[in-house]
Amino acid sequence: MTGIQESRAILTKEDLVRHFKSCGLMEGQSIFVHASLSKLGFVVGGAETLIRSLLEIVGTEGTLMMPSQTWKNLDPSTGVHWKEPVEWWPLIREHWPAYDKEITPAIGMGVAAEIFRKWPGAKRSDHPARSIAAVGKHAEYITNTHDLSNIFGDGSPLDKLYQLNGYVLLIGVGHDKNTSLHLAETRADFPAKQMVNESSAIMADGTRKWVTYQTQAVDDSDFVSLGEEYEKEKNIKIHRIGNADIRFLEQRPLVDWAAAWMERHRV
Repeated sequence: MTGIQESRAILTKEDLVRHFKSCGLMEGQSIFVHASLSKLGFVVGGAETLIRSLLEIVGTEGTLMMPSQTWKNLDPSTGVHWKEPVEWWPLIREHWPAYDKEITPAIGMGVAAEIFRKWPGAKRSDHPARSIAAVGKHAEYITNTHDLSNIFGDGSPLDKLYQLNGYVLLIGVGHDKNTSLHLAETRADFPAKQMVNESSAIMADGTRKWVTYQTQAVDDSDFVSLGEEYEKEKNIKIHRIGNADIRFLEQRPLVDWAAAWMERHRV
């Protein structure tokens, strides 16, 4: 019997632990993980195995973070409900479920992030559209305040990782998925910076409310070119696990460098 040549790698938890340690992951670190599980190949046990491997490495003194954003809980006029006709927008605004950090699923963050937010002991921040989930020693600290308007700036979960001298782990994804670059965006001073109004459904005093809040407009259109330049200048090694490129970076120097880069390049 002739079969098709299998191009995927197959990886066990033991394989992942060994390979991630060779990338520099170790006990006690605080790490913001962005992952495309399928890019690794075939992970025996899927997202559960990936999460278990990372938690085993950082141990009880470490912390993992993953995005758990619910960006469909934004006003339809922003384009998040692009498939729905304009005449439906008032009903969406009136009836979209209020964010519930125990129930509301992460949207478009990948299967690993969705499983991670429900992991035993996981904490999740309160932002109705841009929440972060965390497990480990600093999970409560990272997630306990997430201001409606100050999504990515000082005092946000991203800034708390910065204060912890944390790391960014990109598994099979590029810098266009690197949320920490939004922290640099809040710190950089460039002419195009502007504030915008966003709206979301929240629970307040036991009642669902549609609230509008002002926040800084975000722009990730240059994140890939920024990241490529950073890797070249800092001689960042791109590792390989299975079929995936792996980037493991210190968050603080990346954010500081990226803020300066934005001030030079954004108009």
